[in-house]
Amino acid sequence: MPTHVASLSENVPTTREGYVVAVRGAIVDVMFGDAALPALGEALIVVPDDLAPVLAEVEAHLDETTVRALALQTTAGLRRGTRVQAPGGAIEAPVGDAVLGRLIDVTGRACDGGEALPSQIERRPIHRAAPPLASQKGTTELFSTGIKVIDLLAPLAQGGKAAMFGGAGVGKTVLVMELIHAMVERYEGISVFAGVGERSREGHEMLLDMRTSGVLARTVLVYGQMNEPPGARWRVPFTALTIAEYFRDERRQNVLLLMDNVFRYVQAGAEVSGLLGRMPSRVGYQPTLASEVAQLQERIVSVGGVSVSAIEAVYVPADDFTDPAVTAIAAHLDSNVVLSRAMAAEGMYPAVDPIASSSILLDPLVVGEEHAAVATEVRRVIEHYRELQDVISLLGIEELGAEDRVLVGRARRLQRFLTQPFAVTEAFTGVPGRSVALADTIAGCKAIVAGECDTWQESSLYMIGTLDEARSKEKAAAQAAVSVATERSA
Repeated sequence: MPTHVASLSENVPTTREGYVVAVRGAIVDVMFGDAALPALGEALIVVPDDLAPVLAEVEAHLDETTVRALALQTTAGLRRGTRVQAPGGAIEAPVGDAVLGRLIDVTGRACDGGEALPSQIERRPIHRAAPPLASQKGTTELFSTGIKVIDLLAPLAQGGKAAMFGGAGVGKTVLVMELIHAMVERYEGISVFAGVGERSREGHEMLLDMRTSGVLARTVLVYGQMNEPPGARWRVPFTALTIAEYFRDERRQNVLLLMDNVFRYVQAGAEVSGLLGRMPSRVGYQPTLASEVAQLQERIVSVGGVSVSAIEAVYVPADDFTDPAVTAIAAHLDSNVVLSRAMAAEGMYPAVDPIASSSILLDPLVVGEEHAAVATEVRRVIEHYRELQDVISLLGIEELGAEDRVLVGRARRLQRFLTQPFAVTEAFTGVPGRSVALADTIAGCKAIVAGECDTWQESSLYMIGTLDEARSKEKAAAQAAVSVATERSA
């Protein structure tokens, strides 16, 4: 019997037993007869004679003797009459040092090809209430990433929640990977990565990247992938969160919680809701959408001077930022980093929209007067440029007034300065990644807004780190132009 099943039934001599009366996909109906029904959220273990045990969770009471449960593993081959155990208590996740450096699934089974986790490993139930508000700690400490556009326009908080919103193929996963890479040296805590409903290829790439970068020893990877049943994808964030809470509460260590992709959690919940026969709500989502998102997000908090900082990727279906799932998730966040398909099409990477992205930390009382003023001016210049784009595309930039032409040039240079090569893309582009200090980012944007770079070529500011690098490129270009002119005159 697998370790996660054995642990559920340990120290429970009065395990109740029932039997399967119906199987419909991931939904299993279980009759307990005269035995007391297990409570909602309790774990069940379906024990076929000729198959591996299947873990399930009680989701509804159908009548006085029957419950409806959601299987977290495949139900292929299950049949009516199969014995079911109800050991009592919720599904449990393994915690502690033994899970560091490992890739596990929603049930706590190791899936990285290594040894199985110890049978006596400590476990915690994946369902628990959020800490009371009185014990939670607010934060105003910045979480420096080294990514210019994020640190300037959507600063992250140590102990806060931030999300990368974007449609398919605009760079959410790459941005999350770069944030992991950027924080390897700065961040001394534990990292927990939850892969929710993503591709198997991405899981393998993440594991290899963690191994080669040397951070796997301080990281736990928890995956419920696209090919797994909806129950696994729906509950895997709670397994990851339970591990993060253990290191926060028991070990008093700061935790970086990364999730890719929270929309897949909502999507799995919608699948489960349909399987359970609930009436769909707006746009086909589950009627419990808001409470399910809150159940997850409200547990990501800092308590007693120890922080859990969350960075989440959120897929935006059809680039519709008014989608109910997207708005439900955004309501819980401190920083919203919005990725733009139009900017990605122009080659502006990271394709972060400087206007739509926001952070509650972008306040003079938190980041300082200079940072707030520069960020506001950068937004104003780029927004003015966007207002003029229709005129430029129809009539040409020559029809603008002198002041508008200057602002357009500065906006274009700002957009290029806020691009940045990433370390995680170096293998594809051949360009080494850059990490830029916040002070250098502010100084560079301030110089561009002040007009110091008005005569520079836009290409000098594209895909660089600090403004000094652009200055060097500009000098090299000027020297090359002089030598070409000298050769021609000769």
